[in-house]
Amino acid sequence: MSTSQQTRTGVTLDVDHSDAAYRAWLKEAVRRVQADANRSADTHLLHFPLPERWGIDLYLKDESTHPTGSLKHRLARSLFLYGLCNGWIRPDRPVIEASSGSTAVSEAYFAKLIGVPFIAVMPRTTSAEKIRLIEFHAGRCHFVDDPRTMYEESARLAAETGGHYMDQFTYAERATDWRGNNNIAESIFRQLRMERFPEPAWIVATAGTGGTSATLARYVHYMQYDTRVCVADPENSCFFEGWTTGDPDVTYDCGSRIEGIGRPRMEPSFVPGAIDRMMKVPDAASVAAVRALERAIGRKAGGSTGTGLWSALKIVAEMVSEGRQGSVVTLLCDPGDRYLDKYYSDTWLAAQGLDIEPYTAAIDSLLKTGVWPD
Repeated sequence: MSTSQQTRTGVTLDVDHSDAAYRAWLKEAVRRVQADANRSADTHLLHFPLPERWGIDLYLKDESTHPTGSLKHRLARSLFLYGLCNGWIRPDRPVIEASSGSTAVSEAYFAKLIGVPFIAVMPRTTSAEKIRLIEFHAGRCHFVDDPRTMYEESARLAAETGGHYMDQFTYAERATDWRGNNNIAESIFRQLRMERFPEPAWIVATAGTGGTSATLARYVHYMQYDTRVCVADPENSCFFEGWTTGDPDVTYDCGSRIEGIGRPRMEPSFVPGAIDRMMKVPDAASVAAVRALERAIGRKAGGSTGTGLWSALKIVAEMVSEGRQGSVVTLLCDPGDRYLDKYYSDTWLAAQGLDIEPYTAAIDSLLKTGVWPD
């Protein structure tokens, strides 16, 4: 009897795909991921020293203290819970991700935690330290020469292996609970409660997937704060052009030198309408800023931290010139020891043709005089 015949005769159709063994595995996998969040203390909010007379406080949310050392630990946890609860991640089948490094490190950690294989599809230029960390967490690196092919190659591997392509660039903004649940935005505002300016004038983020800026902006709107959200974009990234022109099809033909942020296409998780402002930051300025950060607080950070810090300092300079007081928050995305052969190497800078001296001088001028050079 066909389905249509059964329906016409009033027969109840009943197909049960319940699998007791799979459900037991799923419950244990979700428990392990949630337990990781429960035992990880929240990340710190560091104070960047500015002259007291300015009446401005600059903070960096230090995401490098997560178990896998970066902001992407939050994203990877959310993506794994999303994939598990949707039934996409299955026992013994690989999880595959397109990543320039830090997300892959964090996803490799969670894959190992729940006992599934992990494959990172990444540019061949990814730093050696990130590759080492992925392999430390039992992940496998699959390299591509053209960063623009990562998406198709990840999908191909998933189809070939029967695994799940995590696709952070599509699912980052929807996997994260932007209304709260201890997301990065809620954490920032909770930690600022006892500061003299508990509601920041600006929060500065950078964009890789776009998920963090979407979470920050949505939370600010949801909670009815007056805080504005600025996204800092590096060279060789299309987000700034796509946002300023309103063109979702804008592309770049090369990858970003600032690992972890900047994309050659407008990613689905980037939500242009949610944010207030964008800056296009020269790569040399990003490097100058992370080196200035080390001089200021004794901490090395990755290049994406420098991109955000440069933009935050420009906003601080505006506030000083206008006589406005308040607070500004940006992110310390990951530790600088992953990039000793890049952003902390003068040899690498010379090979890339990057001169950081004018940008270093601009930062020094601001911190000494309160004036940002023209």
